[in-house]
Amino acid sequence: MTDLSFDGRAFINGERIAARDGQTFDCLSPVDGRLLTAVARCGEADIDAAVAAARAAFEDRRWSGMAPAQRKRVMIKFAEQLIAHADELALTETLDMGKPVKYARSVDVNSAANCIRWYGEAVDKVYDEIAPTPSTALALITREPVGVVGVIVPWNYPMIMAAWKIAPALAAGNSVVLKPSEKSPLTALRLAELALAAGIPPGVFNVVPGYGAEAGSPLALHMDVDCIAFTGSTRVGKQIHVMAGQSNLKRAWTELGGKSPNIVFADCPDLDKAVEAAVGSIFFNQGESCNAPSRLFVEASIKEAFLEKALKLVPQYQPGNPLEKSTVMGAIVDRTQLDTVLRYIDSGQQEGAKLLAGGAAVEPVKGGLYVQPTIFDGVTNTMTIAREEIFGPVLSVLSFTDTADVVKQANSNIYGLQAAVWTRDINKAHGVARALRAGTVHVNSYDEDDITVPFGGFKQSGVGRDKSLHAFDKYTETKTTWIRIDSPL
Repeated sequence: MTDLSFDGRAFINGERIAARDGQTFDCLSPVDGRLLTAVARCGEADIDAAVAAARAAFEDRRWSGMAPAQRKRVMIKFAEQLIAHADELALTETLDMGKPVKYARSVDVNSAANCIRWYGEAVDKVYDEIAPTPSTALALITREPVGVVGVIVPWNYPMIMAAWKIAPALAAGNSVVLKPSEKSPLTALRLAELALAAGIPPGVFNVVPGYGAEAGSPLALHMDVDCIAFTGSTRVGKQIHVMAGQSNLKRAWTELGGKSPNIVFADCPDLDKAVEAAVGSIFFNQGESCNAPSRLFVEASIKEAFLEKALKLVPQYQPGNPLEKSTVMGAIVDRTQLDTVLRYIDSGQQEGAKLLAGGAAVEPVKGGLYVQPTIFDGVTNTMTIAREEIFGPVLSVLSFTDTADVVKQANSNIYGLQAAVWTRDINKAHGVARALRAGTVHVNSYDEDDITVPFGGFKQSGVGRDKSLHAFDKYTETKTTWIRIDSPL
């Protein structure tokens, strides 16, 4: 099945079409460097066409006007389409961005399908409100779809990130224009075809591939887009907010970077579990996760024992061919990102951190882009590798002796996406969790949540929340209808 053929054309108004000017770019696999396909290099004219199609679909209510129960059934069919094409989608994701195919299948496809199904099920279960009023009035508080939603997603979890945004947006009755990352556009384009097959009408879900400056910016600046939802870097996220304000003051929601602290106290209830979570979470998806626990704070009295156990696990994460089911760490998405990771590794060494494992590029598959799982000890909170998001399999280990000080260090960062604390002391667990400035705090675990809880960050990790019923807040307007009642009774 590795000889799949791919269609890189845009998907607008229910049809595959080339970019208006005919331009394309090469989609190369980080697995082995092969050319997967030429992808439409869309620009402003293509964004205009997609937005026009989305606006027409919204205005004639072909989707938003459906009965909620009917819209729910279509969303569930959409989710079922993903499962029916799971092997194809997983292989596409692996070839496109390098993650191990076993995780693309078990995590990415399943999570995306579950997300779409969950929001579909929620369609006819979220009620509006009636406010308490005098007998002379009836006040209705209702949610309405915002209209046309622009979505821009990154390359690290292409299907999941798309699902987190398009599922609640579609479930609420909006039309969507999605711009996937130019580094991993293929599954997004396939999702649009599967949505159409499931019964989502033409024009409701459009996918326009291209580069950020050429397609992403026109989408964020578009005067007929009512809302823009973005996941990516903090640098670009700031630009998205500026463009939203410069244009039509569209709602702008961003899920951005992270430098998540993982704090392990000496009274950790299960040191082996804490080690496995710390190592497994930073090396999962090649470290290309915004919520990766890249800053590991270990209480000084147990640090030596912790690192001894951690280093024994590192060989399990040596990168291999992502197409083999035994591989647990795959390829870095492209040459630019690989060079970025290697530059941070060099920075860590130059600034005095002690390299305990990894630190080099390798080539388990000829022509591919891979880097060893890397662990630094002796890191301080002022070092570049402890301050900046690397987006690669690099773990920085710091030690501490005082609870108040480690919380201060953990919070001393521009990001506030996720965190964890490991302790058997319930008072310490609650106290530290409350003090950490992060959107999600795990206690005696890492990254074990699901679709029912919101995901997003404090500070420069973004604005708004994905997942859970809270995501509907981003894609709906709240309307009050005050009805005067002059009753004869």
